[in-house]
Amino acid sequence: MRIEDIINEIESHAPKDFQEPYDNSGLLTGDKSKIVTGVLLTLDCTEEVVEEAINLGLNLIVAHHPIIFTGLKKITGADYVQRTIIKAIKNDISIYACHTNLDNIIAGVNKKIADKLGLRDNTILDPKKGMLRKIITYAPESHRETILTALFDAGAGKIGNYDSCSFISQGIGTFKGNESSIPFIGKAGELSTEKEIKIESVFEVHNENKIISALLDAHPYEEVAYNVLSLENKYNNIGSGMIGMLNQEMEEEEFLVHVKSTFKVPFVKHTKLTGKLIKKVAICGGSGQFLLQKAISKGADAFISADFKYHEFFDADNKLLLIDTGHYESEQFTPEIFYEFILKKFNTFAIHLSKINTNPVNYF
Repeated sequence: MRIEDIINEIESHAPKDFQEPYDNSGLLTGDKSKIVTGVLLTLDCTEEVVEEAINLGLNLIVAHHPIIFTGLKKITGADYVQRTIIKAIKNDISIYACHTNLDNIIAGVNKKIADKLGLRDNTILDPKKGMLRKIITYAPESHRETILTALFDAGAGKIGNYDSCSFISQGIGTFKGNESSIPFIGKAGELSTEKEIKIESVFEVHNENKIISALLDAHPYEEVAYNVLSLENKYNNIGSGMIGMLNQEMEEEEFLVHVKSTFKVPFVKHTKLTGKLIKKVAICGGSGQFLLQKAISKGADAFISADFKYHEFFDADNKLLLIDTGHYESEQFTPEIFYEFILKKFNTFAIHLSKINTNPVNYF
């Protein structure tokens, strides 16, 4: 098994196309063609984590946060980022990061938090636009099923809880091939008018190359007419944050105790109590202050995230209970997601959850 096999499996769940423009997910150091000796899973990659991998004899570290986030102009060991990279390269250890693409998928960071809190009926808090494309092509009726099967097998036609979705209409196609053409219907040099079907189907942006390739392989025409459109529809399977329901309402004090227990912390920061029962809960692993107004507009009774500044607590405006668990604390379960992704496909080699607490924030 090679490093790229592990990467491909992770990205089959969390494609890099789903990461934010500012992000730097992907293979950061190493050669993806190398054989894997084992994988170490962590929230952050630090010098201590690299040392842990060395001691365990593992040559791949999978982290949530990219150790290289902005451009490096020098690698001299002047700071912890450079020292971590140097140590990894010297010991032939590959570092791979899966960051906001894991945040944005419906089965990612926020779903794991929702499960830990016991939430149900979970949906994306702020679905994204631009994650969908539509393919349109024209074909003879005789190849309807062949083309549809090829498109669906490549990932087209999935909408929410449905698959194999398409729209087919009938029309008339015209064409005339030159003397070098070998038309499937009609004769070279003659204008042909044929009954055809128009096939339309949607797909997630990361599948575009795969779907076009499948179409070209399945289509009988020498020259395949097709076009791909970008859709502005919000896509409910991709986006920021999550919102769900507790099985039973809780008093605010009871809910705060539940949060502290779930996140394994002695205390959390929160706004003043609203006097309301907690039932609908919005969450966002990491820095989620940009979703506060969205949580309010969706009727959340509480919003759990991290990295709120002093004045942002005022922005809750007594409309919900705002809870800041801390950044590390909110994403501490992320390595478990990588473990589940990898173990589902590869269950016969070493996968380790890092034992290093990489939280840079300490409390006294």
